[in-house]
Amino acid sequence: MIKEIEKFDGNGNLIYKKHSGGYECWYKYDENNNKIYTKCSNDDEFWKKFDENNNIIHYKNSSGYEDWFKYNENKQILITEKEFKEIEYNIKIREYNSRTKCSRFELMDI
Repeated sequence: MIKEIEKFDGNGNLIYKKHSGGYECWYKYDENNNKIYTKCSNDDEFWKKFDENNNIIHYKNSSGYEDWFKYNENKQILITEKEFKEIEYNIKIREYNSRTKCSRFELMDI
């Protein structure tokens, strides 16, 4: 009979699991309780990145496999790494511009 040991964080998220055969996994979550990282005792690792709506936008595993996603009308669309990096760049530019109140000429004097 297989026995399992499980541990949870304060939010009820599974953070550790061990099977009686010795197989173990550790889990990490973001501030929205999305599972963003998994590491298992067989050296498998998995990473996920989510957008502000809790949709997965990037998946990667320790074997080198990666997927990027964007969303259109609540549909998940697989995209290329280049498209993903362009989307992230545009988000960072918008965030920077929203925090910056000085003009282009003031930035040049810095």
